[in-house]
Amino acid sequence: MKDEFAVQDGYVVKEETHLTVLKTCLFFAGDGFKVYDCKGQLVFRVDSYGPNTRDKDEVVLMDPCGRCLLTLCPKKPSLHQRWDGFKGERKNGDKAIFSVKKSSIIERSQPSIIVEVHDNSGAEYHIEGCFSQRRCKVFNTVKKKSMVEIHRKVDPTTGVMLGKEVFSLCVKRGFDMVFAMGLVLVLDQINGEDYFDNVTTKVVVHHIVDDYRLNQLKLSNSWSLKSIRGRVPFYPFIRDLVNFICIKDRV
Repeated sequence: MKDEFAVQDGYVVKEETHLTVLKTCLFFAGDGFKVYDCKGQLVFRVDSYGPNTRDKDEVVLMDPCGRCLLTLCPKKPSLHQRWDGFKGERKNGDKAIFSVKKSSIIERSQPSIIVEVHDNSGAEYHIEGCFSQRRCKVFNTVKKKSMVEIHRKVDPTTGVMLGKEVFSLCVKRGFDMVFAMGLVLVLDQINGEDYFDNVTTKVVVHHIVDDYRLNQLKLSNSWSLKSIRGRVPFYPFIRDLVNFICIKDRV
């Protein structure tokens, strides 16, 4: 019996691994991600350029070469915002290898997010914390041990906390990075939150460089996001245009 569930055995880490997750487009939930290791090398990507470019009910996690590692699909109908995970590219007749769902109103004593594994590994997981604030953990329910941690990222050169569209993903020893990132994508879908803080935060322009620490994510614009959004509260398309101009992917 395996200690931990794995989607792709080749991505199970032998030591604690820190990844940087960057949301490359802010228009739609799950719409564009890139994931880097501590050396600045691309590990995963999620490509999408609008809600109609592919099956909008699917989110596909790929390796840097575009090979499909994991497909995520919403369960319909569902009262609990349930998502199913399929190994590789999903085909008709494939069975889900895991499912993620919100607890129902009558299950308030349970964790808010439950992860069900559909194999014989004996592993059980749940998620605690607040993903919208980038403060949450994935626990092995049986072992009562944290296996994945998500938290805000701070620019090491300035000490400034970066926007929520870039954050850290810590994967503990023995856990599958594909599974971990799949859970992140589901959380992004079921939370459906705003990627910007409500407090006054300066717009972030990201420059990913291979300095082996990704430490050049800098603030390069002095506009106050709060002041911009305050002037166009009833025009979300203008807000999205501002976001598109200000958040650039320079990889």
